[in-house]
Amino acid sequence: MGVLNVTPDSFSDGGRYTDTASAVERAVDMVGQGADIIDIGGESTRPGAARQPAAVQIARVVPVVRELRSRIPRRVMISIDTSLAEVAAAALEVGADMINDISAGRDSSDMLALAAARGAPIVLMHMQGEPATMQQDPSYTDVVGEVTQFLQQRFAAAVAAGIDQDHVLLDPGIGFGKRREDNLALLAGLEQLAAMGRPLLLGTSRKRFMGSLCAETDPTRLVGATCATTALGVAAGVRVFRVHDIAANRQAADVAWAVCGQTPI
Repeated sequence: MGVLNVTPDSFSDGGRYTDTASAVERAVDMVGQGADIIDIGGESTRPGAARQPAAVQIARVVPVVRELRSRIPRRVMISIDTSLAEVAAAALEVGADMINDISAGRDSSDMLALAAARGAPIVLMHMQGEPATMQQDPSYTDVVGEVTQFLQQRFAAAVAAGIDQDHVLLDPGIGFGKRREDNLALLAGLEQLAAMGRPLLLGTSRKRFMGSLCAETDPTRLVGATCATTALGVAAGVRVFRVHDIAANRQAADVAWAVCGQTPI
């Protein structure tokens, strides 16, 4: 899953793809590098970020989704990264295939019903707090157990809303209301999370906690660190990797899948 932020303030690539032409070209390039899904977001969810209203998100993402759908093969899915049902509906209307919701359907009461009605796959993510405040002293007693319980509850809510269980992906929310030790514990516990039996999405790409381990403050220089988590994720049973640097992570995933005796999906 290739990250495409059409925002002015995302933590790593904010401001680089704010016009439709540059955003679409970036997505086409990611597909050429091996992306199977393009995840388009019109709202930054970095720590401390202010939330954006639906109208702003729609104005940012809809032209990109519409144009991109005509430029890439149907086998490549387009995902809309939003927690607002109004934004998701607008993106699905012009060619998006799936929804990536960091709130796991909690921000919009209509989100799960929308996914069910449209037959759209949906990613449900764990987050403690909200982007503006989530890194202000997050705490857990048992982060792996608590995240597992939350994701099980949200999966049950999605199925109860009418979503096909095969259309639900789960994301432990690395970096979303977690300390460095929490992120590391979740990475070490990926097999336990995968044991829930639902496809897992892992999003570690260029994240700050890895920079703190590598003495690196420039997120664009964390490609190797991200690839390490991709390889570990494959071995633990993760099926989707949300990344900025497609080619390098595609290589890491393909080699890890071969070592594990699996066939990439």
